[in-house]
Amino acid sequence: MHLITAIIRPHRLDAVRSALGDAGVTGLTLTEVKGYGRQLGHTELYRGAQYRIDFVPKLKVERAGPEGRLDAVVEALRRAAGTGQVGDGKIFVARLDDAVRIRTGETGADAL
Repeated sequence: MHLITAIIRPHRLDAVRSALGDAGVTGLTLTEVKGYGRQLGHTELYRGAQYRIDFVPKLKVERAGPEGRLDAVVEALRRAAGTGQVGDGKIFVARLDDAVRIRTGETGADAL
C-alpha cells in the first residue's frame, strides 16, 4: 500500500479531481494549507500599498491505495495539476505498513 500526498494550486482542484476519477480513484482527502517553496512567497498591491505574502494558499490532496495503480495515479495527478510555472506543487509517495477501518476493524488493503 502507499500514500500519495500532493500539494497543488487551488484553482487546479477540478482538473485534478476529474483526472483522478478517470484513473479509477474513488476517494481522497482534501486539506487547505499554506506554505512556500523556492519562490519564497510573493508581493501584491492592495489600495496602493505593497504587501508581502509569505505563505501562499495551496491544497493538500491525499489518497491511500494499493500498489498496482500507483504510477497511473501519480501521472494523472502530475498532468492535471501542472501549469508549467513555478509553484505548481509537489507529489510525495510514502509506503504504508498498515491501515485499519475503524467501523469494521478490517486491516491492510481491505480497509481501503
